Amino acid sequence: MKAIRTRGGLSVRLDVRTTVVVTLLLLAALAASVVLIGTGDFEIPAADVVRTLLGDGNAGQEFIINELRLPRVLVGLLVGSALGLGGALFQSIARNPLGSPDVLGLGQGATAGALTMIVLFHGSAAAVAGGALVGGLVTGAAIYLLAWKRGVHGYRLVLVGIGVCAFITAINGYLLTKADFVDAARAVVWMTGSLDGRDWDQVWPLLALCAVLVPLVLVYGRPLRMLEMGDDVANALGVRVERTRLVLLTASVLLTAAATAAAGPVSFVALTAPQLARRLTRSPGPNLMPAMFMGAALLIVADFASQRAFGADQLPVGVVTGVLGGVYLLWLLVTQRKAGRI
Repeated sequence: MKAIRTRGGLSVRLDVRTTVVVTLLLLAALAASVVLIGTGDFEIPAADVVRTLLGDGNAGQEFIINELRLPRVLVGLLVGSALGLGGALFQSIARNPLGSPDVLGLGQGATAGALTMIVLFHGSAAAVAGGALVGGLVTGAAIYLLAWKRGVHGYRLVLVGIGVCAFITAINGYLLTKADFVDAARAVVWMTGSLDGRDWDQVWPLLALCAVLVPLVLVYGRPLRMLEMGDDVANALGVRVERTRLVLLTASVLLTAAATAAAGPVSFVALTAPQLARRLTRSPGPNLMPAMFMGAALLIVADFASQRAFGADQLPVGVVTGVLGGVYLLWLLVTQRKAGRI
């Protein structure tokens, strides 16, 4: 930890290792984005991608990059960042590495909203995204209210979330059985989580939401760190516990629901990104910025792998993150069991 003093008398404590990790993750996400933009049927060298992004490309490259590939990559960066940050918030509030939106049922809730629009109303892409957003918000509110008993505590939040997730999974299965063949196929594609076909219509709403919520969450970083020490300690240090918890839970639900609305339920990013970030920084606390950049890097790398690792059989990015995240979850459960925590 290093203290930096300004001429105006302000003092800022800077964790050098965390700063280095955040910088490296940001550079990795940007480098992977440049490579991904150049990937496709029409290959574009990384130098030409950078030149075009700076406004010095030819007309063909500008069309391919700015209109076809850049929006998809931006959606991937924003979705990964939102999931990583939302997962870090949930895990910190629950004080449990399994307390992520994947486990608590927010993804299933957003899926239920999307399936309702697809199966019952045959909605457009915008309507499906809106349904996913509403479904995630309703699920988050239901989990909070059901977990409330003179406050919301970590293990109760996780247990209620698991129960709600199981219930909504059954609803989603029922909706699929009621769908006709075309709607069922459309629903299954959406449920895998994919960045295919994403354009600027998905970029701007997600960017605006992140521009509002990310600074708000970072402002609450210090109270959140105190909240991890327990409600009694946080109260003694002057933290308004329930207000802080409600604001941060609302922000995390909005981030997760918006990310799901933009790309479908991309699994396990919210679970793995905060844990990997914490292992890299070796720092206590929520590690909000590292988790956010780790989520962005993970999703972009997974999207690159989905396009390149399987030849002509390109996979939705949600399939790749599901495989990798499933392996990580098994490893996490084994290590937690050996440590005597579960």
